[in-house]
Amino acid sequence: MIIKEADSRQDDLDTLEILLRHPKAKSETRKLIDREIKNIRSGIKGEEEAAYEMKMRFKDSKNWFVIHDLRIEVDGLVAQIDHLIINRFLEIYVCESKRFFEGIVINEQMEFSAFYGGKPYGIPSPIEQNKKHVLILEKLFNSKAVKLPERLGLSIKPKYMANVLVSKNARILRPNKKIDEIESIVKTDQFISYIDKLIDKDNNLLTLVKVVGSDTVEKLARDIVSQHKPIKFNWPAKFGLPDIEEISKSIPVKENQVKEEPLEYKAVEKQAEESGDNQKKKLICYSCGIKIPYKVGIFCWNNKKKFGGYAYCYDCQKNVI
Repeated sequence: MIIKEADSRQDDLDTLEILLRHPKAKSETRKLIDREIKNIRSGIKGEEEAAYEMKMRFKDSKNWFVIHDLRIEVDGLVAQIDHLIINRFLEIYVCESKRFFEGIVINEQMEFSAFYGGKPYGIPSPIEQNKKHVLILEKLFNSKAVKLPERLGLSIKPKYMANVLVSKNARILRPNKKIDEIESIVKTDQFISYIDKLIDKDNNLLTLVKVVGSDTVEKLARDIVSQHKPIKFNWPAKFGLPDIEEISKSIPVKENQVKEEPLEYKAVEKQAEESGDNQKKKLICYSCGIKIPYKVGIFCWNNKKKFGGYAYCYDCQKNVI
């Protein structure tokens, strides 16, 4: 059963796309913004690949419960967990998704490198990163903010399984020396088979003793989701640019001219459509008619000399001369 889907990153991407076109953004700043956009999109793609495999197997299951994109804070520590899977044996799979375009290489010292343009460059160990996620998850349970199932008045301790999920198209170069931890690095399309093999190998009778009811595990998963604390990034501040909405307020008003709200500009007003019971107005692209975010409308307003006071989606903006 899927308990939580991944949070949308569309607002972040919308903001970054606007900042990418910001007149005050220098060339080097634009490069950093563009890299951020690519990293977010790549991360989304990697997480979606893994989520698809999990959905195929666990969507209708009453024995497995899946949480995507979980962010928890405990004692000033933060864990951003890409995927959390809990089964009725109280085994918790903590999964970190990584999408490396050209693959990764791991040496015998457990040092990781990724490839760019065919050349390796060092990266932090995703295995160590995942270990920290497990420790913070344990802290969450120890804090009693989330209560573990009990038997005979004692909490049943979960068994943690940390995995790094790599894009199915990426190459993984492993050391010749056998290292158990490296076995936790699995391609997304092989992850379900990997879990099945682990279950087949488990001959411990105590595992069966720990089995708990489906409703109990579902409640545990939902209690964990209740601790989710999404974060909102201040992208303009990160790249040293003015706040997007503040820009519109700084537009000078000529004498005897009534200042209008940015999205109530006459040409833009014609593009607004009523939405829902609140009668809120949403903008639509002047060219193709699709709905566009508020911030995109603000961007077009701030560049009304180019766009003629109309609001366009990203694709149609490219065709405005």
